[in-house]
Amino acid sequence: MATIRVGLVGVGKIARDQHIPVLRASPLFELVACASRHGRVDGIFNFPTVEEMLVGCPLLDAVVICSQPQMHYECARDALLAGKHVFLEKPPCATTAQLDHLAALARAEKRTLYQTWHLRRAPRVDDALRWLAGKKIISGRIAWKEDVRTWHPGQTWIWQAGGYGVFDPGINAISILTKILPEAVFVEKADLAFPSNCDSPITADLVFRTESGAQIPAAFDFLYLGEPAWDIELVTDGGTLKLSFAATVLSIDGKQRDYPPPEDGEYVEYAPLYRRFAELIAEGTSEVDATPFRLVADAFLVGTRRTVAPFKEWAS
Repeated sequence: MATIRVGLVGVGKIARDQHIPVLRASPLFELVACASRHGRVDGIFNFPTVEEMLVGCPLLDAVVICSQPQMHYECARDALLAGKHVFLEKPPCATTAQLDHLAALARAEKRTLYQTWHLRRAPRVDDALRWLAGKKIISGRIAWKEDVRTWHPGQTWIWQAGGYGVFDPGINAISILTKILPEAVFVEKADLAFPSNCDSPITADLVFRTESGAQIPAAFDFLYLGEPAWDIELVTDGGTLKLSFAATVLSIDGKQRDYPPPEDGEYVEYAPLYRRFAELIAEGTSEVDATPFRLVADAFLVGTRRTVAPFKEWAS
């Protein structure tokens, strides 16, 4: 298979921490260009906008979009209409209708749309899925807590409408939950705390309910100090499963399960996503699952809203 020539949209923290290193290390891809108003990548073509990148590099095969979610729809639409395959970072778009339209557009243009949930490809997610198969969920809990000042320093877009706030990390937990559960799950309750100077929540306490009636409370916190907590626990009729450290560790009834290392050595978070993107392009198919996205939207629909103290980028 020929090397896939990639243009990158957005040169922020996630691009520099994950996308650029993985692209440059992969034999499947060649990073050719980027589009960013505020960032540059050495050794490739740099453009201020995706429109200029698509015109200036017409031989691109694919576009990777990791800008702020409020911009995702327009960037992905333009790339698909230009005949490019699209890798769409999470959260996928500002609205669920936009994602639906992109999926339809990819089908019409016969191009791949890979709408990613990166933690679904964490090492222990498929193991959890297999262990839960055929078991009855009795209860559960989710704790997804981190310090926004560490993980999103200076990123004001996250507090704007369409920026998700604490659901930017929280949707990762929901994406794992909806993959591993052996039944459907819905948002029953939500308590959302909005800083007085922000349009998105800084904490969220949800209660999910499975189709069979099991309740799974979830605590999302963007002001959590110390080591992050990225944990999902599910109590079943066959024991208790816990995924911790962002689904890199799996325990059953309090005992950690040991697994052999990955075939390609040390786990690199975004490497499995790019392998999957190459597979989808070769197959001529897309992969889009809006379920986690819709559950976040449902939390806004059913949730109560509280106004709390204004958010300050630097805590006093």
